[in-house]
This record gives sequence, C-alpha cells and structure tokens, in this order.
Amino acid sequence: MKNLVIVESPAKAKTISKFLGSDYTVMASMGHVRDLPKSKLGFDPDNNFEPKYLVSNDKKKVITDLKKQINKDTTIYLAADEDREGEAIAWHLIPALKIEKNPLKRIVFHEITKDAILDAINNPREVNQNLVDAQQARRILDRAVGYELSPLLWKKVRYGLSAGRVQSVAVRIIVDRENEINAFIPEEFWKIKADFINPNLKAELAKIEGKVKKVKNEEEAKQIETSINQGNFELTNIEEKDSNRNPAAPFTTSTLQQEASRKLGYSVKQTMIIAQQLYEGNVGNIPDHTGGLITYMRTDSLNLSKVATSAAKEVIEAEYGKDFSLSTPRAYKSKAKGAQEAHEAIRPVNLALKPSDIKAYVDNSQFKLYSLIWKRTLATQMQAAKIANTTYKITAGKDKEYEFQVKGQRIVFAGFMKAYTEGSDNPESALDSSEKILPTIKVGTVLNLDKLDCEQNFTKPPARYTEASLVKKLESEGIGRPSTYAPTISTIQAREYVVKTEDKKLAPTPTGEIVNSFLVDHFSGIVDLGFTARVEEEFDHIAEGKIAWQQVMQDFYGNFKKTIIEKEESVNKEDYLQIREMGIDPKSGKPMSARVGRFGPFVQIGTKDDEEKPKFVAIPAHLNMDTITLEEALFLFTLPRVVGQDAQGNDIKANIGRFGPYLQIKTNYFSLKTDDPYTIELPRALEVIKEISEAKAKATIKIFEEENIHILIGRYGPYIKQGRKNFKIPKGLEAEELTLEQTLEIIEKDPKSKGSAKKTTAKKAPAKKAPAKKTAAKKTSTKKSTAKKTTAKKEPAKKTTK
Repeated sequence: MKNLVIVESPAKAKTISKFLGSDYTVMASMGHVRDLPKSKLGFDPDNNFEPKYLVSNDKKKVITDLKKQINKDTTIYLAADEDREGEAIAWHLIPALKIEKNPLKRIVFHEITKDAILDAINNPREVNQNLVDAQQARRILDRAVGYELSPLLWKKVRYGLSAGRVQSVAVRIIVDRENEINAFIPEEFWKIKADFINPNLKAELAKIEGKVKKVKNEEEAKQIETSINQGNFELTNIEEKDSNRNPAAPFTTSTLQQEASRKLGYSVKQTMIIAQQLYEGNVGNIPDHTGGLITYMRTDSLNLSKVATSAAKEVIEAEYGKDFSLSTPRAYKSKAKGAQEAHEAIRPVNLALKPSDIKAYVDNSQFKLYSLIWKRTLATQMQAAKIANTTYKITAGKDKEYEFQVKGQRIVFAGFMKAYTEGSDNPESALDSSEKILPTIKVGTVLNLDKLDCEQNFTKPPARYTEASLVKKLESEGIGRPSTYAPTISTIQAREYVVKTEDKKLAPTPTGEIVNSFLVDHFSGIVDLGFTARVEEEFDHIAEGKIAWQQVMQDFYGNFKKTIIEKEESVNKEDYLQIREMGIDPKSGKPMSARVGRFGPFVQIGTKDDEEKPKFVAIPAHLNMDTITLEEALFLFTLPRVVGQDAQGNDIKANIGRFGPYLQIKTNYFSLKTDDPYTIELPRALEVIKEISEAKAKATIKIFEEENIHILIGRYGPYIKQGRKNFKIPKGLEAEELTLEQTLEIIEKDPKSKGSAKKTTAKKAPAKKAPAKKTAAKKTSTKKSTAKKTTAKKEPAKKTTK
C-alpha cells in the first residue's frame, strides 16, 4: 500500500475514505493501542519515571491488521485527534507498528470535510512531543495516585474501592455540597403580595421606609397588613430603562454539555456520544453533503473562523434579514483556565445546512443536538436584543411607608433572540427572558385592591449538583479539561460513589462519603481543589514546552509515596468502619446496626463477640443506611419467609441474596426480577417458578446427573456447566452428540480445571519469587500476584451470565 491513513474510529475512517483516492487506505486504531500494564505500577520511580508501555490485549489484532497494509515504502499519515490524547495515540502507533523508518506524517483537522482533509494531507507536521509529554504526565501521575492509594483504601476502609486524582475531587465537591445541605438551617421570611383589579396587576412588597428589608415573621407581616388596610395603593412612579442583551458565546465542550442537559435532558456522556457521531459524519446519506456535520467537540476555545462568521452572516441575512446581521464579526474571549485558543468552538461545518435539511437523514437525538449547535452559532453573530424594562412603584400603608413594585419588559428588537436564548439551571430565571407587558396606567392613579396575600416562606439550601452544573464547577475551578469531564462523571457513578436521584441530581452514597472522609483526613492535598487545578496548569506548561514531565512527577511522587507508607502504619481501620447504631432487637435483646460491607449496605443483629453468629440482611436499594429506621430494619429480618408449598409439598422460600431477591425450593433457585420477596404470594410464586423452569428446560440440551453436568444453550451458543463453572465447547463438536466421556475430557483440559490450574501456577511461580531490590518493585510483585488470583476467581462468574 502506497499511503495509509490511521484515524481513531471506524466511523471516521469510513467518512474520510470518501475524500481520498484509491492510493490511500484509511483504517482505525480504535483509540489507544498501548498503555501501562494493568497489574503493575507501570513506571520506574528510580529511573526518571521511565514508563513501560505494552500493546493492549484487545488491540493486538488491530496492530496485526494495520501491519498487513504496511511495507517499507508505505507513507503513513497519523490522523488522530488534535488534542493531547490524540497526539499520544499517534506517538504510540510508531513503536507499536515498528514504523520508525517509514515516511511518517502527522496530520490534523478540526472538521471532517473534503477541504479540511485534503488541506491536512498537504500540510503535515511532526508529532508534537510536548503534547505527548503532557498526556504522559497525566497518565503516569493518575496511575501513581490510583495504584498507590487504592490498595490503601482496601486495607483501611473496604476491599474493591478506588481513588483517582480527578474523580476523588469530583466526589469531594458533591460530598461538600451534601454537607452544606445537611447543615443548612432554614430561615423564615414572608412575602406580601397585592392583586389589583381594573386594571389587573400583581405587585410585591419591595421596600420598607425606602430600604430593602426582609419581613422576618408572621407578627411583622400582620403589622404591615394592618397599616396597609388603613391607607390606599397609589402608583407614584414609573421607571423606564432600555437595555441591550448580548448572545451567549459559541459552544465549548462544557457549555454544550450544560445546555444539552438543560434543554434536551441529555447526560454528559450521552451528549458526547451524539456529538462524536455528528463530528464523524456517522449519519445517513444527506443530499449534497459528505462528511461530518460539526467541528471537533472537545474544545475550550470560543473562537470562530472567518469562514464560519462569513457563512453565519449569509445565513442570518437570508433567514432573518440584514437588520439582524453584524457589520463586524463578534469575537469572544475564553475565561477557562488553560483554554486552547488556537482551536475553534463547536459549530456546524456548513451553516447553510439547516436542521430542517438533515432531519429526514439523522436520528432524533442527532437532529436535536445539531439544531442546538446551529442556532447557538447563528445567534453569536446576530445583533443584540433591545429590551425596554418598566417598573411601576406603588406606595401603600398608613404613612405611605411601603413600596410595592411590579416589573415588566417589552422586547423592542429581538435580535439574536429570534434564533436562540440560553437556558438556565434556575427554572424561575427562565421567565426573565419572556415578555411581560404592563397595562397603561398614569402616575397618581389609586389602584383597586382585590386581595392581599401574606405568604410564609423559608430559605432553601443550596441545590445538589446536576451532571451539567458539576461540569461547570470543575471548569470554573480549573479541574480537568474538555476530554475529562464526561469520563470523570461516568466513573464516579460506575464506582457507586455517587448516584443520580429521581430528579437527575447527584448525591453521594455512604461509600462515597466514607472514601471522601478517609482522603480528606489523610490525603487532603490529593482532594484539594487548588492542588488539582495547579497540576492541570503544570500539564499545560508541559504542553507548551516550559517544563519537563519528569520534573512534575519528581515534585509530586516522593512526598506522596512517603505519606502512603506512613498511613499504612498509622491509620486505624476501626475509624472508617461504616457503622450506624440503630437500637436493640426486641426479640434477642442484641444491638442492631446498619453497616457497609464488601457487597453493599446491610443491617446486622448482634456483634462478632457474641457466642452466636450475628444475623444480617442486605438493605434494599429503595432504603438508605443513613435513614433506615429500626422498624424498617426489623421488617427486613422477616426473610427468609415461607411463601407456601409446591405440588410435592416442598417449602417455597423467598429471600434476598448477594445477587438480589429469589425463590428457593430445596437446592433450586429462581430469581425474582420484578416481584417483592416480602410480599409475593403463593400463586405468583408458582407462576415465576413455572416460567423460569420452562425457560431452563428450553435452554437444556443434556444433563449428566451423576457428575452434575448440564449442557446448555446460552447467549453465545451451547456450553457446558458443572456446578458454578462454565466450559466452552471446542469447535467441530456438536453439543447434542456429546457423550459423558467427551464432556469430562473437555472439562479436564480446560484451564479452569484443577489439573490445568496446577500447570499454570507451576509455570508462573518463578515470576512471583523473583528477587526485587527496590521497595517499589516488591510492592508491584505482590500486587501482581493478588491481581492474578482475583482474576482467576472472577472468571467463572462472568461466564455464568451466559
């Protein structure tokens, strides 16, 4: 092959291949092809933090396929995205493919259009080592934090927990907000509202004796009401002011995520998935258009190119008229720390392509997001809106000591509002941009009161973060960059440190709170917002070539490692047991407590010091360990309960186990997907058992009772099950024709079987015993061994889900 272009995704490869001739092959690397090893520290602190990169197992086939297209004369175009991750992907491809001696060209583009791709091909550059080093610093520092801190959490809090440089700060922000909410003490205040008739008008008390004051209680409200009843309401002043309202800036990654959340209800992750599809042109065949629909969606720049502003002017004049366009393009300056101003904001690649033009060729979510981007981009280049604001000031009270106000606004010239108005996280403020026309009344008019309302209110605690407002907070603090917001928010939810409530707000879980407490107590620097922001600035300095990435690691790692070693000795695990004492069990007289264990929250009766083993039961998802009552906890212990008997007289028991609620008959288990084990009755239980038994029968090909072997049909085809272990049937063998002897032979040869496991262990033993001179190496060796054991235990569980 003469020319090979390597991009990140197959969708992008498919789009770009349409623009290049037969001399070019376009293939995808599927993201990163090399990374630090999973079961080791992955870098050498004693050798200038030298990283040890490996080709990921899931990318070995990708590398093989790419190599097939390369000979010594092939020119290779490294066309990964133009950000730090993309630069690193391009850099890693060179040693992974062993193409150091080939002609190499790094090409970049902000949009996937024919002109942009051909321009990139004609203007290649070298791989930017500074950007690569900035990515390496982030990856290695994050590995240091995760690899060293997580095992300490296992020892001192609970097995299976993890920490991360950015994720832990995000959790802290959410926990801090929850603490604010819990500590909040509501303050009483009263609103005094007056409704008038002929003309109809609604006003609210704004000033007392010329000053803005709060009405604190009912007594004060009653005094005001008494005084008002002794006077009348007179319109004494009309204040009119004109104001201009400018459009919001074009979209960056964070503002797109925020606005898509407000207006479309999309999660941060969902927004980025849809934006990626629009960028790559992963849509239907739109007439007269080939390629992507929007520019690169990971950006913190507010710049728009001259091409974009010129196109916007044409579309605005065609759609709305010349009065709505600007004579000079409007420019915006980013306030984001470390913003890369050389890039462009997110915009349509072709503004002449209206949302209505693509609606029939894209799915609904793509249409909605494209419409949002198209309207916002147009609005940035439209005239400001002109608003006429009117305030009626109405005096009242025995001595005219009270001033009521009513505000209206009239849009004199819609300007950009004709195309787009920005959403708000505060629903009440959405009313601010709507017109409110006041009736025409002359100064001096005495108004007719219809009713006076004295309304009790209480101040509200700060709101929990949404995904979008958390992104806004992270960006304002300089934490993370456009490429990290969505993964960070996905990670803290996947780790179950944070949950999304019914109203789409983010709340910490008990686990999130205890992990945060541990990190704040002992690693306050790691979860300090200022530290995290400073590290981001240092990454920026590396990207600019001002400092070496190894220096950043040197400054961080020594003290961090020292603290890890100190805390291993000094921290008492008892301080971080998640235990909430609830009271006494009336039957046994033993203490009851809510706790968090390896598999989540549970209630326990008794302690480990009792002669009898403590009783415990899992806390269901709809209850919270922090708020569950003694009565609710006692009800949980009504399980297991006998629902009734089957036709053979066997007890049918309902219970909750590690994998959720179930029914049990002797040694047979039937999962309850939707039914409540506490309330399910016998007729429904028999239905569930019948349904599952019939499904199992359909999935059963053969049974060898004497060896407890079942040959079953699973999601991926036939397989062998013995006890809890699953075994793959080799190709060429028909499941229906397998004999017991053949089945036993397959099981014996499988690596999971005892004989095979011994052979595997014997081969790997020397690696475990290898001497290690350095402390870090010793730790690595131990963790590698642990990781292998864990993997071996978990493998059967994964296959059981077939």
